[in-house]
Amino acid sequence: MEKIPPEIMAQVASYFQVLSEPTRLHILNLLQEGECSVGEIAQRCGYTAANISRHLSLMTKHGLLERRRQGTTVYYRIADPSVYALCELVCGNLARRLLQAAQVPGGWSQDASPMGHRGEP
Repeated sequence: MEKIPPEIMAQVASYFQVLSEPTRLHILNLLQEGECSVGEIAQRCGYTAANISRHLSLMTKHGLLERRRQGTTVYYRIADPSVYALCELVCGNLARRLLQAAQVPGGWSQDASPMGHRGEP
């Protein structure tokens, strides 16, 4: 990494902290399919709309998601598709390490993404 000022490092750490919560990763995975309402995301994740709204708000604040309102419904979509490249890198590395440690044939394919996404965002 090039020399990065401490105030920028704090923002980078904050960004990674947003990605460190499994529910938020689940939300990102769902939104690969396209825009969803808060209610749709909550139902598909199995959490309350209030819980999901807090996660969505934080993810929007950090630039991962965009939101739009249509009447009384709020819809969310991915604002920064590069987050999938980051997730692919981390998940792919983790999958390889787990497969090497377990030496189990037929585990995750190196061709298939653990996030369920193929190719570039």
